[in-house]
Amino acid sequence: MAQRLFSTLTNRKEDLVPREGRKIGMYVCGPTVYDFSHAGHARCYIVWDTVARWLRFTGYELKVVRNYTDVDDKIIRRANELGEDPSVVSERFIREFQDDMRALNVMPADVEPKVTEHIPEIIELIGKLIEKGHAYASEGDVYFAVRSFETYGQLSRRNLDDLLAGARVEPGERKRDPLDFALWKGAKPGEPFWESPWGIGRPGWHIECSAMSEKYLGPSFDLHGGGKDLVFPHHENELAQSEAASGQPLSRYWMHNGFLTINAEKMGKSLGNFFTIRELLGHVDGEAVRYTVLGTHYRSPLDFSLDAILASQQRVAYVYETLAKADERLARETQPLAEGPILHPERIDELDARFREAMEDDFNTAAALGAISELFPWMNELVEKPPVKDRALVARTLARLVADARRIGSILGVFEQPPAEWLARYRLRLAAQKGIEPSWVEARIAARAEARRNKDFAAADVIRAELLGSGVEIMDSPSGTTWRVIA
Repeated sequence: MAQRLFSTLTNRKEDLVPREGRKIGMYVCGPTVYDFSHAGHARCYIVWDTVARWLRFTGYELKVVRNYTDVDDKIIRRANELGEDPSVVSERFIREFQDDMRALNVMPADVEPKVTEHIPEIIELIGKLIEKGHAYASEGDVYFAVRSFETYGQLSRRNLDDLLAGARVEPGERKRDPLDFALWKGAKPGEPFWESPWGIGRPGWHIECSAMSEKYLGPSFDLHGGGKDLVFPHHENELAQSEAASGQPLSRYWMHNGFLTINAEKMGKSLGNFFTIRELLGHVDGEAVRYTVLGTHYRSPLDFSLDAILASQQRVAYVYETLAKADERLARETQPLAEGPILHPERIDELDARFREAMEDDFNTAAALGAISELFPWMNELVEKPPVKDRALVARTLARLVADARRIGSILGVFEQPPAEWLARYRLRLAAQKGIEPSWVEARIAARAEARRNKDFAAADVIRAELLGSGVEIMDSPSGTTWRVIA
């Protein structure tokens, strides 16, 4: 099956056919760095990271560009509130964004350009638009002439009459038509500025992405990703100015992830349901957030709630507990696992085929997770109740399931951590949230072990019950006793 994707531009699924062989250029609109990133950012960048992982896994040579908007009205306002230079604010929140992405296992882009480092390219592109009659200077500002681009509205499916009905000229704007938008903004007192042929000022929001994508991917590339909220006006304007300047299609495919709500309501600070990624990470592991995002198709609306993410965290914990048991079982093999038959290879192949089909059908991570989820009960069965007595056959099958789970997990960006390390962090997080002191638990486990050595099994059972009553379950295995907090 060919890779299929839904393109916003054509409003249908299409086969992915890159412009050049197996090479793909992909541009993703990055954050405006004036504050901590929020839950909507988490969804957006997990989605495009997963798309990139899958395309690379299937053999495409991918170049991903994701920008930072580090000069903008919002950054200037925030800097004024904090009494700091705008560049200090933007650099700090770039670092915070990078920390959040690491926690969500989102890989860095191949190129991460900043607007402030590409002013010459932006000025050159604006000059080209003026030269071609698609833009005009007006008292220090420069505007894109929307009516000069005949197909304006093609991405968002809006017509000019409807847009004009809601358009207005803001105080201080010097544009000829209410539909026109700023490419260059003349400097105001106290704002950062750069020299330009039209006077000192700074770029408008939309032009920056056009200039940076052209520099690193050329005037025409393959995939453009972003949130659905960016279709209009940002991506519509980006498409118009880029294609007006180059005469070429900006991106062969436009892809957008769906909206995110919090407890079925639009996220907003005024509603008291606004979550930053950092706030979420205070309650749950980053992998739980990622698992929640992947559990819904990227184009569908996603209702985020702390309860849903906590449920995902329990699911992730189950997977790591299963992998830990499987690793422990395989470590007890005294002989290296030789090649040979495994149990039900056709069942493994069928699960792998379902996973691949889901990803090839417009990156359906929800169905992909459904396929991989069937591996873990099977692993537990092989560890706890092997269906056959052939130890080597069971071990080979278990090793294959573990390898498949980790391979697929690496594509989705989950289940990649050493199980013991993830489970230890998870246990400490839950213990802190429930007021359980780990040192007390360890002391009670040691007392139980002493009671068992003395064959005082009644005392050992009392300690087990005491721990269980405190929300702690202990688990005995050939390698010793460990414990977990009951979520």
